Amino acid sequence: MVEKFDYLIVGAGFTGSVLAERLNSIGKKVLLVDKRNHIGGNCYDYFDKYGVLTHKYGPHYFRTKFQKVWDYLSQFTEWIPYEARIKSSINNELYPIPINRNTLNLFFNINLETEEQVREFLDSKKENIQNPKNAEEQVLANAGREIYNAFFKNYTIKQWQTDPKNLDASITSRISIRTNDDDRLFDYNLQAMPKEGYFKIFKNMLKNIKILLNTDFKNIKNFVEYDKLIFTGPIDSFFDYKFGKLPYRSLKFIRENYNKEFFQPTAQINYPNEFEYTRIVEIKHATKQKCFNTTIVKEFPSQQGDPFYPILNNKNQELYLKYKQEADKLDNIYFIGRLAQYKYLDMDQVINGALELFEKIKTK
Repeated sequence: MVEKFDYLIVGAGFTGSVLAERLNSIGKKVLLVDKRNHIGGNCYDYFDKYGVLTHKYGPHYFRTKFQKVWDYLSQFTEWIPYEARIKSSINNELYPIPINRNTLNLFFNINLETEEQVREFLDSKKENIQNPKNAEEQVLANAGREIYNAFFKNYTIKQWQTDPKNLDASITSRISIRTNDDDRLFDYNLQAMPKEGYFKIFKNMLKNIKILLNTDFKNIKNFVEYDKLIFTGPIDSFFDYKFGKLPYRSLKFIRENYNKEFFQPTAQINYPNEFEYTRIVEIKHATKQKCFNTTIVKEFPSQQGDPFYPILNNKNQELYLKYKQEADKLDNIYFIGRLAQYKYLDMDQVINGALELFEKIKTK
């Protein structure tokens, strides 16, 4: 006899896992499937062979402005305080990122003392661009060409393998330019790291849910009975790439372990102008793990590999809209999450989106 489910959910990252947990909590029978051999999506972390807790797919510093997201996740984890502070290496000098008053003083060898002085200084550097149309113009309009050339231009080219002129302004607008001394990566009220790591959150969320790992949805869809489908994978793959593939940037990770407590002074150092990698991450600074060796991760942007970052420009958005129009024609199928919506979404936005969808569908 074939087992019947109320919901088949594709993808065990935060989107799929939150929806699986919420639907299960109201008595819906859920099957959760994922191609990978683990739950947790890109937030998956694990203890490497040296015993260091490592983020497999790049650093995930938790932060949110949504109280409901914080309250929801707090059911599944305790927190340890952490506010991410990163540096950018320019000519062997480490500068705080995002750009703030201290960054400007160090970089230009000046002594701006007030926010008003910072605003006036930035005004003297900015280019007169009223409505930035791309990632380059976004920085030029906010901080000027010297900052753009040193901190943004080459990093963006490395990350996206294209000229910033060809990228949407939202790519660089994610990094704020501050007039105060706030050197936190995020200016959110709620920032922390899960005390026992992200994988433990997912284990706690999904403990009562049937999960199939190493499983491609397309290989089982005709052998499973279900009423509704929640799809969090790449929307173009769902439709067999009938209009063409949506482009993504991926990452390759090189891990190195050192027999010392710390390798670098902070969790993340960006390298915009040197090396093939974009950054070195030492997540131990964030997890607060106590051990006498450390693991670092060098990140190399790549055309090949898992889809990480949608490449946002007009051409790709038009292609996505073709797939969205196809998706909108379907009943009882929901496309949600970064890959399904071809959108750069932060962790808390993903969770908030899943909670909002649950509220819409819970009575259906």
